[in-house]
Amino acid sequence: MPKHIVHTDQAAPPGGPYSQAVVAGDTVYLAGACPVRPDGTWVQGTFLEQARAAFTNLAKVAEAAGAELSQAVRVGVYLRDFADFAEMNQVYVEFFGMENLPVRTTIPVALNGFDIEVDAILYTGP
Repeated sequence: MPKHIVHTDQAAPPGGPYSQAVVAGDTVYLAGACPVRPDGTWVQGTFLEQARAAFTNLAKVAEAAGAELSQAVRVGVYLRDFADFAEMNQVYVEFFGMENLPVRTTIPVALNGFDIEVDAILYTGP
């Protein structure tokens, strides 16, 4: 089965040589989303502002792939400072709710100049 590359100008552009998302069969792979506006400028501000921007980018790319975040089966969250974990959870439930949740891994990483990155895998099958 051929893969389908997804691109939208409604979310941050890729920051390198990769696709915003790839659809392969019933699975949508969403690349890491950062707190960047669709025009390529970075969201400066509080952790909550950056987190909402990153999750919004993830949601916009999911929509461009014909899916939605409620179809996520796995989410990866990468935090510059693990002390932001509680605030990240506040934003996370805004986008994923409290029921039928995907699996998730949250890890601290050496992000340079921003506080959060998120990626996801969605299942769109029956």
